[in-house]
This record gives sequence, C-alpha cells and structure tokens, in this order.
Amino acid sequence: MNQLTRLPITRREMAQYGLLGATGLLLPKFAFPATAPNPTAKAKAVIQIWMWGGPAHLDTFDPKPEAGNDYCGPLDSPIETNVKGIRICELLPLLARQADKYSLIRSMTHGVNAHETASYTMQTGRLSGGHDVYPSVGAVVSLFKGYNAGYKGLIPPYIVLTQPQGRFSEAGFLGSRYKHFATGGDPAQARFAVEGVVAQGITDQRQRDRRAYLHQMDTLGQAIHVPDMEETEKQAYELILGDAGKVFDLSQEKDEMRDLYGRTTFGQSCLVARRLVERGVPYVTINYQGGWDTHKQNFQVMRQRLPQMDRGLSALLQDLSTRGLLDSTIVWWNGEFGRTPKVDWGAPWNGGRGHWGGVFSALLAGGGFKGGQVVGASDTRGEEVKSRPVYPADLIGSIYRQLGIDPAGKLPHPAGVPTRVTPTAADGLPVAGLLEELL
Repeated sequence: MNQLTRLPITRREMAQYGLLGATGLLLPKFAFPATAPNPTAKAKAVIQIWMWGGPAHLDTFDPKPEAGNDYCGPLDSPIETNVKGIRICELLPLLARQADKYSLIRSMTHGVNAHETASYTMQTGRLSGGHDVYPSVGAVVSLFKGYNAGYKGLIPPYIVLTQPQGRFSEAGFLGSRYKHFATGGDPAQARFAVEGVVAQGITDQRQRDRRAYLHQMDTLGQAIHVPDMEETEKQAYELILGDAGKVFDLSQEKDEMRDLYGRTTFGQSCLVARRLVERGVPYVTINYQGGWDTHKQNFQVMRQRLPQMDRGLSALLQDLSTRGLLDSTIVWWNGEFGRTPKVDWGAPWNGGRGHWGGVFSALLAGGGFKGGQVVGASDTRGEEVKSRPVYPADLIGSIYRQLGIDPAGKLPHPAGVPTRVTPTAADGLPVAGLLEELL
C-alpha cells in the first residue's frame, strides 16, 4: 500500500481535485446528435427566477383590493407602475418603476395543486405520470444551446443557484449530460463556496499544493498517460483556479453594485446570474427557496420576502438593460402555482393561503419579449381564468421560440420514440398557443 492509498480523501475533496466531475466536466461519452445554431434566435440566454413553493398571485402581480379583506388581507393598496393601467403589490415599489421592461401573464393555469407534480408540469409543459420522464426547460436548452450546439465554456451550460429546484430528475430521458450543476453555497457570504469549485477555508495556494502533492504521489498516473483524464483535470483546475471560476467571485464587483442587488442570498444570486450570462452560459435558474409555501401567516412572510425579491429582481433588470444584455436575455419569473385567493384566517393558519393551480401569474422580460404588457386576466377574486388562458406549454414554447428552438421540433428520445419539444393537447393539458401578444 503506497502513501496515497492511506490519505483520507473524501468525495468533496475528489470533486475539488476535478476527478469526479462535480463541475460538469466529466461527461458521459454518449450524446445526442449536434444541433445547428438558429440565426433567427432573438435570445441567447435565460435567467429563470423559480419561486419554489408558489407565491400568491394576489400578493404580487395580480392584486385584488376590491375583493375585500378575505381576499387581499392587509395588502389592500396596490401601487401604480410606470406603465399606465398596470398595478402591482405595494411591497414592490422598485419593480413598479420598471414595468416597461417586463410583461405580466395573469392567466397561467394547469389545475395541479401538489408541489412535485405542479413543478414537473411547469418545468416540462406536461402532466406527470406515464412511462417517460421528460426533460425540464433548462435541460432542453442545455441540449439545443449547450454542448450539442458547440458550447465551449468551461462553466456548465445549465447552472442552478444554489440548490436544485425540483423533486424530479430534471434531465429526464436526455440523461445526465444535460442535467444542471447546482452550486450549493451562499453568494451572500464573504466567499461564495461553490460545490466542487471553491471550498470554504481553503486558499487557492492550498489547492495548488494539493494538486502538486497528488501528482507526486500518483505513480500509476505517471506510468499510464490517459489523455482524456489529463484534459479533464486541466479543465477542472481552470475552473477552480483559473479565469473561468472567477465568475463566481463577487469580490470583483463594486460594493455599490452588490448593494444595488441587496446583500441577501437571493439578491447576490441575481448578481451571479448576470455574471454567468455575461460569460455566455445559456441557462441559469435562481431557486428562491423558503418562504413561498405560505400556509400559515402569509402576510408576515410577504412583508419579509417581497422587499428582498423586489430589490434583487429590479436590480437584475436594470443591470441587464444598462449592459445591453436584456435584449438577448430572457428573465422568467413564476412558481409552480399560486395560492388560494381566499385567506384562511382561522387557527392554526392565521392568515394563510393554500395551493392554487387554477390561475396564477408569471413575469417575462427581455430576449425579444415586449415589455409593459399584460396577457390574460383572472376574475374579480383571482379564483379563475377570466380571459386568455396560458398553459405551461404556451409559455415554454414561447421561450423556446425566442431562443431559436422550434417548439414543434423533435427531442432525441433514446428509444427513438417521436417526441415533440413541446406537447400537444393530446399529451394531457390544453394548449392555447404561443404568446403572440409578446413576440
């Protein structure tokens, strides 16, 4: 037994050495055929703001003060935006000043009221169940705009900040090559400890020393050269110690910029997302966890969470616009569903809202989508769709179209089964059509 075999190397340390592919660099050899770039694409990237848990549409972008206290609660004073006729929640004053940059969909619907199945439906456009697990939007973009489209970045093409967003295999039948890379860590900390890239408490010099020591002890590797492994190690260390990994280093941003986004996990995640699309990463999800599944004390949570969301999202829109990136970057905000319009004031809920997939809201900005528009409407109490229902496949297909991905095109099913990029009504949910109002 040589000295190397006695070293207590953990899985985390191996990922830091670049030997396990936590950075997305050790990919399976199997891949689907290459896809040709689409010159008609208006967008190059997507930043998805995934509101895990489901935010209340009445407390965000579809306020109903006229419905009375049993529906709007204490948030009964919506504010005007910089677009005449559009009002949003009083706790979103910064976003109110930028309504010309985004459009609201107030008639999203799928009727699914469970977190896991609703998340799957909003991420794939399809109902859950059946033999196949379909890929999420991020995985599809990773296929068509990532490695198979000639993507050469050392940063994986599908990044999640900071924890995985759903409770299903998001790559589906496309396989692990197209799965997200979840960063872990917290960008609001002094050092953003990205899993497998930046380790808390380990300096860059110590990483270099570890690499040198590993080479010194690796007598087998010196005797048998494996070009693929050597290249993978080189790429991994470029991400860990080179320029590529610096995209996660927010100390390179001015304090004024970091303050603009807000020194919260969500705000700083928005800043990292801007840096990633600036580097050419085609799909970034910010999984805004915690606080949106408001069965209890909904309004107390809203007063805490909405100002954080307001600052981070408004800064992202402003920053992308200032840098000339908004035209080529889609910003997509929503959760898996909305919340029950009628408030449950009784114990133990004390002003809580339940799950509501009947009608809810989404926000779209950038990437060629028009700003300052409202698509569809809910009824006077926000309980049902009043006009222009928008189904998940309608929204997802519209995003694909802006990216130059044909919604009616084919996904490469490993069993050779003909599979559309977006589903038809025969797959379970109605399809009303692309969002032509915003294109």
